[in-house]
Amino acid sequence: MTGQREMFEAREGEQRLDQDPAMMPPDGGIVFIGRIASPWTTRESCPKNMRAARETGQPAALTIDAPYRSGLQGLERAGHVVILSWLHHAPRNLIVQKPRHAAEAKGVFGLRSPARPNPIGLHVAKVLGLDIATGRIDLDAIDVLDGTPVIDIKPYFASTDAIAEATVEGREER
Repeated sequence: MTGQREMFEAREGEQRLDQDPAMMPPDGGIVFIGRIASPWTTRESCPKNMRAARETGQPAALTIDAPYRSGLQGLERAGHVVILSWLHHAPRNLIVQKPRHAAEAKGVFGLRSPARPNPIGLHVAKVLGLDIATGRIDLDAIDVLDGTPVIDIKPYFASTDAIAEATVEGREER
């Protein structure tokens, strides 16, 4: 998988960990429960966030593997879902990054970059369709590459998940 991670070019001011977390013994076992089918096959073509993904008008689908499909029962009530994905192409040893749009390098935990010790993606998507028998969930959009593994799915609850006063200093949006 090293070749896949080389799609992240080194930039001035960045720091890498001495030991790549991908080569360390795991602390816990994560099981992939399915995969995402998206129109994006290269890092360059993939939207950088869900807002940009929605703006393309390109839908996506998520397919849950057979053993986990009964876990979809009750999800038909949800208009939106939270998807946790494993960003398998991202490097795991980059701890300080220099985003293209930023003047200064930042620590990975102050960024939404896929490159991080545990490359877990967080996506909130609108459910367009659900077929429990096939494990297929049709989504309005997604901001990951085709074939990205899924770790978990949860219903999105606006009453508890949305925080109207949440801000990040220096960012225009909420």
